[in-house]
This record gives sequence, C-alpha cells and structure tokens, in this order.
Amino acid sequence: MTDAFSSNSELVIQRSVDVASIKTDPSSGTLEETYQIKETCHFISTNQFKKVALQFPDELLVESIPISAEIEKNSEAKTYILGDTSYGSCCVDEVAAEHVGADCIVHYGRTCLSPSRRLPLMYVFGRQPIDVQQCASAFRELYPDSQSHVVILYDVIYSHVMDTLEQLLKQTHPNVVASTLLMDHCHSHGQTQSSASESDCSGPEPGGEDSKVVQKFGRRFCLADGVSVGDYCMFYVGQEGATLTNFMMTWNRSAFSSFNPATSTGRAESVKVNKALMKRYYAIERAKDASVVGILVGTLGVASYLAIIDRLKESIRRAGKKSYMFAMGKLNVAKLANFLEIDIYVLVACPENSLLDSSEFYRPVVTPFEMEVACNSNREWTGDYITDFRDLLPGGCSHVDLPDADEEAITDVSLITGALRATGLQTSEQTEAESQSSSLVPRNQTMTVATANTAAVFLSARSWKGLEPRLGETPVAKAVEGRKGIAIAYEEEGQDNANYSC
Repeated sequence: MTDAFSSNSELVIQRSVDVASIKTDPSSGTLEETYQIKETCHFISTNQFKKVALQFPDELLVESIPISAEIEKNSEAKTYILGDTSYGSCCVDEVAAEHVGADCIVHYGRTCLSPSRRLPLMYVFGRQPIDVQQCASAFRELYPDSQSHVVILYDVIYSHVMDTLEQLLKQTHPNVVASTLLMDHCHSHGQTQSSASESDCSGPEPGGEDSKVVQKFGRRFCLADGVSVGDYCMFYVGQEGATLTNFMMTWNRSAFSSFNPATSTGRAESVKVNKALMKRYYAIERAKDASVVGILVGTLGVASYLAIIDRLKESIRRAGKKSYMFAMGKLNVAKLANFLEIDIYVLVACPENSLLDSSEFYRPVVTPFEMEVACNSNREWTGDYITDFRDLLPGGCSHVDLPDADEEAITDVSLITGALRATGLQTSEQTEAESQSSSLVPRNQTMTVATANTAAVFLSARSWKGLEPRLGETPVAKAVEGRKGIAIAYEEEGQDNANYSC
C-alpha cells in the first residue's frame, strides 16, 4: 500500500500494487543455496569485478536486499539493484547497468535467454518448487506409448530438476529427449557454458553421426536420425505464458502437452495454433495495405537488434512504404494512440515479447517476420513461423534476400479491402503516368511517390499540432497564484463545493 503526498492531510490517494510473489522450494535449502550466493561471489571474484548490477523481476524484488547484502559480505564488489526495466524483465537490461558503470550483470528469475553482447553475464534462475514424481506420472498418462518420440522443454526456473526427471522418464520411454540450456559467457544451475551460435537452427551433432542438433531460444536438443522436429511431440514443464506460446508458434507442426508445477496437473494443449496463425496472417495482410509503418524499438539489449532495424527500414523502403522509428519503453494503448498517422507498427523485441496481443490497440502491431513477409516479395507464407528476428538476418537459418531495388512493382489485390495495391518501388514511367491521373505527387527518383498519408501531411491537417511558441501573439499577463492540492480535489474546489451545497 503506497500513500501519495497531499497538501490536505484528509485527502490521501491509496494505490495498491499487485505483484505475484514467487515462493522458493523449501527443499532447496537456504537463501544462499537457492540463489547461488557462493557461485555468484566466485564469478565476481574470479573476474575481479568491482561494480555488479543485480537485475530482479518485480516478483523477486522482495529477495533483492538480503541477496545484495550477502554478495557484498562475501565479496569486495559493490552491488546495484536493477528493477522496473524499460522493456521485458526476461531480457538483460544492459543499458540500466551501464548507467551505474557496472562491470557485469547477474540476472535473476525467468529469462528468454536472448544473447547479449556488452557486459559479462551470469544467470541465476532460482529453485522453484515442483513435484518430480507427479510430473513423471502426468507424462506417462499423456504418452501411454513407451516408444513415443518426445522432447522435454521447460521454463528455466525448473532447470534444477531436469536431470532427475529425465532419468525417471528414460526408464519407461527410451525415446525421450531432454533439452539443455545454452548461455553465452555465463553459467547456472547444473548447466555448462556454451558459446554455440543460436542462429543455427539445426546441423550435425559434434561427435555423433546418427543424430541432429536443434538450437533455438537458448535450448538445445538432439534428434534421432531420420526423424524431424515435426515428428516429435513436445512436453513443456512450466506455467502457461509467453514461453509456451512462443514454442507452440515456432514448432506448430508438433503436438504439445504441458505440466503445471503450481497445480501439479498435466494436460494436452488445446490451443488452436492454426487459428492463431490465421490471425497472424491477417496482420500480414494489414501490413501489406499499410503506407506508413512505425518501427517500435522493444529492446536495447538483444544482440543484432540494430541490424534487424536497418533491414526493416530497407525492406519497407523497397516496398514503397514510409517508416518512422519509435523508442518509448513499455508499450500501452495510450502511447501508440498519439500517432494516428501510422497505419501499422512492427515491434523489435525478444521472441517472447514479440507476439504482442494488439487487439486493444488502435493500430495492429506485427513482428519483424510478418513485416518481411508483407514487404519482401521473395518470401512466401508457408505456415512456418519465426519469432527470433536474428533468423531473418544474413547468416540466419531463415534468411531470404530482399528483391532488387530496380525490379518492377508487383500489383495484387488486398484480401481485406479488395482494392488494388502495389508493392515495390515504381519506375519513373509509372510515376509520371500516375501523377497525371491521380492525386499522387512525384517526390524524387529514389522514392516512388509522396502520398497524402505521410506523417508530415497528416500533421499539417491536424487542428492541434502541439505546443507552439506564438511569439508576439500572446499578451503578457502577471503571474497569479495557482491551485493547491491534488487533481481529484483542489482546495478551492472543495470550498466551492461546500458553498454550493449550502
């Protein structure tokens, strides 16, 4: 409960903040064992770090003070607690750490395992409670066939029991494949350090001729020879959320089931992935119809985010559209409603935060993959879905070259409006013909046309254009005493209301 200050002691605003607390596993031992205090201090001392940034999600901030005190007690480093990150708490907030001049970051709790490049990093997931025996029983009920090919995926906060779970399941299901975590220049509970590139979707397993390796979203698992990912079922250990949605959209040809440790129940996931994919395809059609695109910067820490922004700008330009870039931290309806000239937004964020439900927004918000399908005529919609934007970059497993800038514009029919639309830069002959027969105005040789939907024209047509100086037009007035109190009840308003009631 938080009290806001007021000039009137009788008027108090009380605001409660609901934050779901996370309980640690009682069997994991003390705070030192749960949050790897000893390993963290060893990581700091070995590398001789003097300033350490400790990043906590909201639900773990209650544990931040004792953890910070223990680290400073057992090391020579000064710690700084990071909370309320500008973007998703699953990503490493390197920008906030650099504000205090930190030498490294220790990230606590859930994470999307998106790679970062600026500062040395250590993950501490914490040990969350889970009944391993109940999880194994739920698995056997969901997969009665002992020869089923199943991949075990899990939320990182349950990684401390995965070795035990795998051993239990291997006794009855020999074809079970347990995924492991990939983390760059860091270490965690029972996981080994790996510098493998996550952009490699699959390839030969080092030292194994009869298997393939799949690396995606910080996970790594091996497939049997002659069996593809689509032939495997996916068993997810964790609660329903962005991580599970991301997995289901990416491996949409695999049947999913899950075990929720909070309720100790398993179920076959009944979410209609095909319906979700059709909704995303509708967003692609909206992107094709758009003339002005807003590029939302949803991360400052994920590697290669600047490269995908440059690629989006170029693909949008070659499609004959106009783009503007926005950096506004956490998104909400009110923020995006300020820019009505934007037809559609594309969000550059980590895979788990890219799939934003934009049903409440005034304009759709799409992913970089969806925008590329809309703008890149060389890429076709096949049903495969990509949430990691690094796969779209040169060297990525799903990279497709952009069309040449001198190619003619492609005309098709919108599936939403039924009108003709052109995708691509038009030639000078097309520009001259259209300028004579329509309201389109030629701009220059590089951009096709400057349509009436650009932000500058839209702003000039607004009745209110923001604060203007109006020098010499506003009469000079003496300063007067302003209102006192808070917005819901200024002091003079209270007196006026009292007089009125009399």
